[in-house]
Amino acid sequence: MFIIGCDYHPRFQMIAVLEKATGEVKVLRLEHENGEAKKFYSSLPKGVLVGIEATGSTAWFERMVSECGHELWVGDPAEIRARRVRKQKTDERDALHLLDLLMMNRFPRVWVPSPEERDARQLLQHRQKLVGMRTSVKNQLHGLAMGQGLCRQQKLFSESGRKQLEALELGAWASRRREELLKLLDDLDPKIAELDQAVEAEAARRPEVVRLRKQKGVGPVVGLAFVLTLGTVERFRRSRQVVSYLGLNPLENSSGGHQRFGHITKQGNTMMRWLLVEAAQTAARLDPELSRVYKHLKFRRGANVAKVAIARRLAVKMYWILRQAPEPAPAGSHAG
Repeated sequence: MFIIGCDYHPRFQMIAVLEKATGEVKVLRLEHENGEAKKFYSSLPKGVLVGIEATGSTAWFERMVSECGHELWVGDPAEIRARRVRKQKTDERDALHLLDLLMMNRFPRVWVPSPEERDARQLLQHRQKLVGMRTSVKNQLHGLAMGQGLCRQQKLFSESGRKQLEALELGAWASRRREELLKLLDDLDPKIAELDQAVEAEAARRPEVVRLRKQKGVGPVVGLAFVLTLGTVERFRRSRQVVSYLGLNPLENSSGGHQRFGHITKQGNTMMRWLLVEAAQTAARLDPELSRVYKHLKFRRGANVAKVAIARRLAVKMYWILRQAPEPAPAGSHAG
């Protein structure tokens, strides 16, 4: 049996190969574009254990390793770096370090979504990018209108508002910019509507998303993104772990009996955290409990802090819905 520590790069990989029968360790460099890596893994007997750090652009490599009959483990980069003792860092040392973690059963393996889940994530990410582009286009059109004294806010994109926008007297280049921005906006709207329908269909065929939509403020986009981001909910024993996984827990630098908390860590999925903050604003209007908390926090700490706090509470509620268990009552000095 072989064990391989793989320091993966987009163009090549440095690997440390251990043959358990002889105890021999070899360090090799494999190129990707010329097919050298695929040829090497195909030549090995099935059942090889390969360990890499979590990184992007590895979809083809994961698929190739699976087709060759090998097992791929993906490790947490932060944990792997924390367990490195030597200060010298090279590709060869990184591969040997990964191999050592695999041999000592100290490899910090992380959960990896299935190919179907990754493809569904692409749907959400593509929609998110197009929505961001549409927002940017609208902001530019707002700027052109306000420069001419026309301030209609969202009504600028109504039928009457658009006629006013098109009737503005602008310079040659400003007119061209307005024309192309409006054309781009007209192209984006049907594409986003089509993606919304695809998200709705994908959410409808997942029972866990259907359950999440019973929570006020949670729509198909937020529900589907939450399920695809968390994966198997049994991975998390407590709601605090979910909050930390999403990067909604505060920074802490406590020592000597003094507690110091800062802003949220933002160490989770950026898109999921942004969607939760957006959904929290809707939930704060529709959910009486969250509305009460939001108003109280907004008065004490301001609107921005209140939005993030409601996003955290909303994530906890969604977690317990997926667990199909009642949410525990919050601990406090006022019992009942």
